[in-house]
This record gives sequence, structure tokens and C-alpha cells, in this order.
Amino acid sequence: MFDVLIVGAGPAGAVAALVLARAGARVQLVDRATFPRDKLCGDTVNPGTLARLKSLGVADDVEARGLRVDGMLVTGARGVAIEGSYPEGASGRAIIRRDLDWLLLQRAIAAGCQFEEGVSSRGAILDNSGHLPVVRGALVSRGGPARDLRAGVTIAADGRRSTIAFGLGLARHPDHPRRWAIGAYYENALPSARCEPFDPPLILSLSKDSPLAQDRPVEGRAQYSRKTFGEMHVRRGRYIGVAPVPGGLTNVCVVKPSGRGDAELADPARMLARELEQDPVLRDRFAGARLVGPPVVLGPLAVDVRSHAIDGLLLAGDAAGFIDPMTGDGLRFATRGGELVASAALRALEHGWSGVHTRLAAGRRREFGSKWRFNRVLRALVASPRAVDAATMAAHVAPAVLRAVIATAGDCAVA
Repeated sequence: MFDVLIVGAGPAGAVAALVLARAGARVQLVDRATFPRDKLCGDTVNPGTLARLKSLGVADDVEARGLRVDGMLVTGARGVAIEGSYPEGASGRAIIRRDLDWLLLQRAIAAGCQFEEGVSSRGAILDNSGHLPVVRGALVSRGGPARDLRAGVTIAADGRRSTIAFGLGLARHPDHPRRWAIGAYYENALPSARCEPFDPPLILSLSKDSPLAQDRPVEGRAQYSRKTFGEMHVRRGRYIGVAPVPGGLTNVCVVKPSGRGDAELADPARMLARELEQDPVLRDRFAGARLVGPPVVLGPLAVDVRSHAIDGLLLAGDAAGFIDPMTGDGLRFATRGGELVASAALRALEHGWSGVHTRLAAGRRREFGSKWRFNRVLRALVASPRAVDAATMAAHVAPAVLRAVIATAGDCAVA
């Protein structure tokens, strides 16, 4: 019997395994996939996430293999674009999830975690012999008969369709929002053309077609920057994330409302091509680009998790609840969430389950509450052309506002 069984070897599960194994716990980690494996993601590690990886001592490989990201470019309706560098000294990395997840998993294994791949969870082992039910592990299978894997603590980190969380009635896909993500990699895409930021590290770009640009030329040096920016292009009812990644590829991910029977999802390559061809900011850059593999479709994205307090069980990563973030926070929530759930597991092993779930929930609110609210506000703001224009004017008049927004989006301290 293990101290901790972790189902799911993505960033949340791997980080939890790493922390627990370093603390001396006997950890078994399983995943239905064979690693390294592909995963639909924006492929961006923001500065805050990179700082957490540094504190864990696992950032060297990410920094070495990843492409440096210096800030964000957000475009909205009517040609409005807002671009800003992260504060001085802060940067993120663009790295393909296949590589990132494999690096984190290898670190967990090196710390002493036992890992089995190609193993699917069939659900929790529930002990109803006492006054309240207790989770004692999970039923797992390699495609044949299920077997028991028992542990003092079970961590469900098995994603948005967690067999454990859904099987126990703890999670559901809400009726609203119902967004789906369609992502792919392209080669030969052109980089965005931007002016180099002036000091302080900030640039506000206005399209000549924007009402705000009339008679208000942007000051600064008219030369191209060597900096790399993550991009979020917000359009009516959807948004398009663009991220250059190592190897000369570009990640394109469209997030849009959809549902079963959506004809667009039946031909995702055509849908992505149409989105790029029709977009005034992206069409020229992707005119000569070519898909390097079939697109991936994922949805519905949102997962609601009711407050759970089943002794023996902790939820981590997307299995603990998910709303698609617009600012690259998904990996932040996963990695820091993995640390929090590992601390909760160690507390349960040492002192029992009294107060463990309450403390974990409070820790998540402290860590993520402001970013959850920030993402909701940003999503609502960029969906409104008038709001984007107003925010653009505010940033032009008071650049510190934009600096604060970019710093908050990147989880980095404002200088």
C-alpha cells in the first residue's frame, strides 16, 4: 500500500508527486497515456509559473528548451491593439506541452516517485463501512480486468473528464459557458510586426483604422523588436491564441462557443483555416503557413466542482475545476495547485483528515481568487469594443495602468 496514489501525470500530478517524493512519501503515479505525449495547450509558461518552477528547482530545463516570452499582445475589435512588456527582469517561456510534461514527470521519477503509464482509472475505491465514506485508492486497468491500487491518500489529477471526480458526482460540465478549443501547429507563419518598446517597457499600439488613432500618433522608435510576445486576439464570440514555440512552429488555438453536432468541429482544419484567412491581423502572417499535423479538438472546457470533503481524496489540476483562462494561467493553476495539494496530502498523512479540505480550499482562494476574478473581468472587457477602446485610452493617458495589467496577467510583481 502506498502513502499517496496520484491519478494523472500532467503538471498538477507531476508537481504533487515531486513534492511528496522529496518529503519522503511513498508515491505511485499512474496515467492512461504513454509519455511523452501530445496535449492541447497554449504552450506558454508565464513569469509567475516560471518562478514557481524555479522555487522547485525544475526550471533549468524549461528555460533551456523554451522560447523566451517578454510580454503580451492583445488585439480587439476595430483594430485596437494593446501590447506591453513584462516588468524588467521578468519573462516567461513558450514550450510545447509534450516537452514540459515530460520534463516535470522525469523530475518526479528522479525524486523517487513510482510511475506506471498506459494505466486508466476506472474510479475510486470507496469504503462505506464507517459513519462517512472514505476513499481508499482507485480501480485501474491496462485494458483488461481492473485491479486495486490502495493508498492512504488518493489525488485525482486526471483532467477535465476525471473518472474519479465525475464518478463520485463531484464534477460536472455546466450548461454555460460551453466553449471548445481547437488547436494546431503551423510552420512558416510570419512573426508579428511590432515597434520596439520605449522605457519604461511599454508600448501602446493603435491601428490607423481605430477611432482612437486619429491625430494621436504613437511615439517611440519605429524599428522592429527582437522580443517575443504571447498573443491573444479577441473577436466577437471567440478568441484566438497565437504563440511561437521552439522549432520554428507557431501554436494557434481558437476558443469558441460550441456543442455537440457543431458542423465546424467536424472539420477543424478547415475551421482554423477560415478563422486565419478572415482575420485582418492574422491573414497575411499565415498566408503561407502550413499545418504540421491534424488539429486537436477539446471541449466542453468548463468544469464545475462542488465543495467536496471526502476523506482520503484530494482533487488537483483541471479535475478540481476549470474555466479557460485568457492569460496563460492554466499552467500556473496546475503547478501551484499541485504544490498545495501535496502539502494537504502530507498534513493528512501526519495528522489525519480533520480540517484538511477546509485549509486546502482556503489556500486555493488565497492563491487563485484574484486571478479568477481578473480573468473574468478581462474576458468581459475584451468582449466589448467600447470597453476595449476605453481601456486603450486609459492606458495611453496613464501607462502605469497597462503596466499593472500586464504584470498581473503574467503573475509578476510590478516594478
